[in-house]
Amino acid sequence: MAEGNWTRVSEFILMSFSSLPTEIQSLLFLTFLFIYLVTLLGNSLIILVTLADPMLHSPMYFFLRNLSFLEVGFNLVIVPKMLGTLIAQDTTISFLGCATQMYFFFFFGVSECFLLATMAYDRYVAICSPLHYPVIMNPRTRAKLAAVSWFPGIPMATVQTTWLFSFPFCGINKVNHFFCDSPPVLRLVCADTARFEIYAIIGTILVVMIPCLLILCSYTRIAAAILKIPSAKGKHKAFSTCSSHLLVVSLFYVSLSLTYFRPKSNNSPESKKVLSLCYTVVTPMLNPIIYSLRNNEVKNALGRTFRKAMSVRNCLKCELADRRFSWRLLCLRQI
Repeated sequence: MAEGNWTRVSEFILMSFSSLPTEIQSLLFLTFLFIYLVTLLGNSLIILVTLADPMLHSPMYFFLRNLSFLEVGFNLVIVPKMLGTLIAQDTTISFLGCATQMYFFFFFGVSECFLLATMAYDRYVAICSPLHYPVIMNPRTRAKLAAVSWFPGIPMATVQTTWLFSFPFCGINKVNHFFCDSPPVLRLVCADTARFEIYAIIGTILVVMIPCLLILCSYTRIAAAILKIPSAKGKHKAFSTCSSHLLVVSLFYVSLSLTYFRPKSNNSPESKKVLSLCYTVVTPMLNPIIYSLRNNEVKNALGRTFRKAMSVRNCLKCELADRRFSWRLLCLRQI
């Protein structure tokens, strides 16, 4: 519907990787499909194992379970549509679909920033106050910390998404990205967006910097506490409890900072797509791998869960065999 000099947009076209040859797009589809399945499987295993194994009912694994749940949501929001654009060339997304995708992208992204800060605080309490750790991080406290980590994503996503999609859009509806991120969608707006851009910049800085400062403060105190430990074995054990989280934080924040805080002159759409893949696709896959490979407790729990599942399977097979034998014996008696 035409209104003045602009046309109301009812759908958007995600350019994704359409500039690449078809063969490369097919290869990317297989690669991202593999990563997607590994991400879902790995994070689902972390959730199930930390719920099923009593040895993993500590606060650290409670927050890890929250992180895995968040990563599954992050992937479900971004990857299925991207796979569709690669294999079926289904590049269109409705106006409401684009707004919904952007809302949940902001929600999960902001929540992950604060959840990583909460996990750093958990490691700080565990290492700096080990005797008081069970009292401080009791079930009620960790539930509150998890809620506080998830909550900031709601107002941030609501304000930014509703404000952006209240603007009029020009007739051009091609989003030069593989999902509905704020900067490429903002370029299609036919109105003065100066106030929104100021809000977006301030909001992004606060969302990234506040958790980042909390993480830095926690790890500064952790490093000071580890240096005071007299034995090398004690230092190694203390550091190993937080090395996985530190690696996950580094991967997430480096890729996020390179995507949103680089100068515009060095920030081409193609390079931004590659960097966005790091924190939307690659990092969610690596998180369960890092935590399982670098954590003996998780590896042992996975082994126990697998053995328990095999034991249940064998018991069911034996029970089924017994029932078949009893049925055959009953038939023979009747004959």
